[in-house]
Amino acid sequence: MSARLLRFLPRLILFTALWLVIAGSDPSSWIIGLPTVLFATLSSLRLASAQPTQSALRLGGLLRFLPFFVVESIRGGIDVASRVLRPRVRINPGFQSYRPRLDHPGARVLFLDSISLLPGTLSADMRDGVIEVHALDIGSDLVPELQRLERLVGRVFGQTLEEDGA
Repeated sequence: MSARLLRFLPRLILFTALWLVIAGSDPSSWIIGLPTVLFATLSSLRLASAQPTQSALRLGGLLRFLPFFVVESIRGGIDVASRVLRPRVRINPGFQSYRPRLDHPGARVLFLDSISLLPGTLSADMRDGVIEVHALDIGSDLVPELQRLERLVGRVFGQTLEEDGA
């Protein structure tokens, strides 16, 4: 079996299974499903070939990030629920800008997606390397928490960032 086929088949099977989970077994869903599965498979192969051949992930950094992920997910959910379920809603929404220092594209994506773990925050936009973070309370300084998150994500990808933001 050729190397191309060995890369193609597992992805095709994965995306086919995902389509079955999403759309069910109705044969008419394959009118859209077949082109979608093929496009996803081919896109996945193309993206994989565009990435560096050596993974930048660091197991130690990932093991430090996972407990943070679990704790912050719970803390963020509790914070938002407590803000909105009180008789007097404690929110003062707005945006804060933050310029990440992460080099690896995968690290930037993980950081951007992980911002929503922090209590009352959501990454809303990224332009010219600056992230607009939506916060439920604009009065709180998000920078220390964003820097802490950025350092943890950096470690997952083998990048060490200075603690003071320099």
